[in-house]
Amino acid sequence: MNLSKKAFALLLCVMLVSVSFLAMAQQAPVRVAALKGPTAMGLVKLMDDSREGDKYAFTLAASPDVLVPAIAKGEVDFACLPVNLAAILYKNTKGAIQVTNVNTLGVIYILEKGEGVKALSDLSGRKVYASGKASTPEYALTYLLEEAGVKDVMVEWKAEHAEALAAFLQDPEGLAMLPQPFVTVAQTKNDQIKIALDLTREWEQVTGDTMITGVTVARKAFLEENPQAAAQFLTDYEGSVAYVNANTKEAAELIGGFEIVAAPVAEKALPYCNITFIQGEDMEKALVPFYQMLFDQNPQSVGGQMPDAAFYYKP
Repeated sequence: MNLSKKAFALLLCVMLVSVSFLAMAQQAPVRVAALKGPTAMGLVKLMDDSREGDKYAFTLAASPDVLVPAIAKGEVDFACLPVNLAAILYKNTKGAIQVTNVNTLGVIYILEKGEGVKALSDLSGRKVYASGKASTPEYALTYLLEEAGVKDVMVEWKAEHAEALAAFLQDPEGLAMLPQPFVTVAQTKNDQIKIALDLTREWEQVTGDTMITGVTVARKAFLEENPQAAAQFLTDYEGSVAYVNANTKEAAELIGGFEIVAAPVAEKALPYCNITFIQGEDMEKALVPFYQMLFDQNPQSVGGQMPDAAFYYKP
């Protein structure tokens, strides 16, 4: 009798293990979407490591207009978004998404052809070509100019970074406000173009806080139903970011291979892209004052209200 019980118990264990392995094998890949820019650049090592497996499925897009509805409809599990869009999506989905990590700090620069701009005050009376209206670039620039007491800057907003760059290249006296890697793209087209101001540095000097460009959000249902898969993705993502920041040349080759930007451009741009991985309490401490600035500029920039504590994913 004892032997039969032991045999049954052993058979039950084998069956449970088999079912567990079968479930793991059949688990759908974690679906990850990112913009073709610094956020996707931070993922390239993980994307490369995942070529042969079915653990992750990646989607790259040129515009957040593609990513926002995808995660809202449950078509992806994680999405790398502009920081203010994450807050808007949280409000519009009634809390159906959470922010899991900061992935990109400030990447916005003022470019010039010449030597005329040394401080924010030097933007007075100048035309600046830019994209990113109604998002972080506009609100950050507006805040910095107000703090500097500069009121007569003419900003010509374009729909895309490439359009702003084209207008800048055609205007001998114009300036541009662009993010990396478009800054490096501009410099490859005209060797007279140089970085006049690093708006991240200007921001830190004025506010004492960190400028943030991009974050990663996830569907709350996915986080709750798949805590182990979520934790593993975030661990793998952090490892990918560490690799990209430590291996510029190799990472640039991967970035070129995934057609995010050409490898030579990526190699020059990476040191200025401020790719990072910040999660948990540190993430919340960095995001709260930044969202407060956006809210103070325009409440609708973050969905009409400040994100509450439930927005921040802290497993």
